[in-house]
Amino acid sequence: MDKMTREQRHRCMAAIRSKDTRPELLVRRYLFSRGFRYRLCCPRLPGHPDLVLRKYRTVIFVNGCFWHGHEGCPSFRLPKSNTGFWLRKIERNASRDVEEQRQLRSMGWHCITVWECQLLKPRREETLASLEQTLLHIYLQDRSPRYAPQPESTPMAAEPEAPYGKDTK
Repeated sequence: MDKMTREQRHRCMAAIRSKDTRPELLVRRYLFSRGFRYRLCCPRLPGHPDLVLRKYRTVIFVNGCFWHGHEGCPSFRLPKSNTGFWLRKIERNASRDVEEQRQLRSMGWHCITVWECQLLKPRREETLASLEQTLLHIYLQDRSPRYAPQPESTPMAAEPEAPYGKDTK
């Protein structure tokens, strides 16, 4: 049984934002202060990631624990009213997230998901520092040579000319 009237519930749900949420702003401020540059909500990529770091070939999703069904999280509780609707909605969101990340990985992107509960006070600094280290690791890993070096026995085009003539001892 809902404690709010239909109009109150509508007003409450309409106030929930999908962009520029507090957890997203925390991640953005931290990354920007550390020198990472990014794009917001790239519409060309599947899933419209919250942050796109092209230099690192990485996308970051900042997910709310309730809306994306974070399992084992104390912040995630299924509502007591209209349970069937919410269960289907959250399961659809979670399965869509999995499919979009699969598509992004097949396109060569690294996917990082930061959960809202990981950005609460006791774990915030640890989570953000871990995110920074992950991005630096990805960057260093991707800077490895893209082409295998040629074996030394392969003749080079600029080798010195062989001497011509009769005896060249």
